[in-house]
Amino acid sequence: MDRVKKIFRLIHLFVWVLFTLLVGFQLRSETDALWRTTTTGFIATCLYVFYSHFYLLTQYTSQRKGRGYWLRLAGIVLTGPVPFLLFHQKPFDFGYYFMHLFTVFIFLFLSWLARVTENLVLNTIKKEQLEKQAVEAELHYLKSQINPHFLFNTLNNIHTLVYKQAPAAPEAVTHLASLMRYMIYESNAATVPLTREMDYVRDYVSLQQLRYKQSPVVDLQIAGQTASYSIAPLLFIHLLENAYKHSPARLAPGDLKVRVELKDDNLAFRVQNPIGKNAAHPPEEPGGIGLPNVRKRLALLYPNQHTLVIQNTGETFTITLTIYGLHSPAHERKAHLHNH
Repeated sequence: MDRVKKIFRLIHLFVWVLFTLLVGFQLRSETDALWRTTTTGFIATCLYVFYSHFYLLTQYTSQRKGRGYWLRLAGIVLTGPVPFLLFHQKPFDFGYYFMHLFTVFIFLFLSWLARVTENLVLNTIKKEQLEKQAVEAELHYLKSQINPHFLFNTLNNIHTLVYKQAPAAPEAVTHLASLMRYMIYESNAATVPLTREMDYVRDYVSLQQLRYKQSPVVDLQIAGQTASYSIAPLLFIHLLENAYKHSPARLAPGDLKVRVELKDDNLAFRVQNPIGKNAAHPPEEPGGIGLPNVRKRLALLYPNQHTLVIQNTGETFTITLTIYGLHSPAHERKAHLHNH
């Protein structure tokens, strides 16, 4: 905001210097012997009227001006030609006085136009800053929900392993440390490499696999080069967590199917799981904050740039998240977000 105000001050200075030079050259070309004093008096009148009214408008910003505004405006109109007459070095002349009233009204209008323009620009910038702060606050709130929500479930799993004195407990702690390192230190960025996000998903799958004695219950396949893509962090974890939550207690190898497909600038993340008969909540309306959180974050981060499709066949539950235009720079997506 201060930078914009400085730019306006420089514009004022440039315009007044240019205007003064034009007036001086014009009067000098008319072979006026007193062109210097005439120019000085005329510019003094213009400056006095313009900035007296300009700063008066800063005190009376409402559309319905008070009595104080109109009294002060009348004072500016009556005293407007005085600077010119003082520099003119001639006896007071009512003809000159009334002639310069026309100049007074012109610069009253110009000062009003300048104040309205500056207010419009400054208010627009202020509005965009407030919207940006609101969006960032909302995103911070949603991300703050992710950590305790996921941590609660993971600690429950580790607690069970420790209680049973399972040999896999140390391995679980190691995986949790890796997950927390990503969540605390790396996920604060606006975007992260997709490769790193997929490493996080693999760590999560490895940690969950400790609950099962069978071969890996998750069939994870990635088609495409993840190294060239970036994405908002922690978008996929709730979709995968939802699949575990609403699956049967016993899962056969490959029952949970996770597919990541990268083509052109589009990313499709699909999770499919069998539906448990005794699930505590319907998959479409899961308990906790998982899917509602994902929907809110997607609406803020990828407006008009994603689809989230849910399919329930009665036997399987599939969620497909597609994000378009991932190669667009992050600042362009943020600009789009702030303007909406």
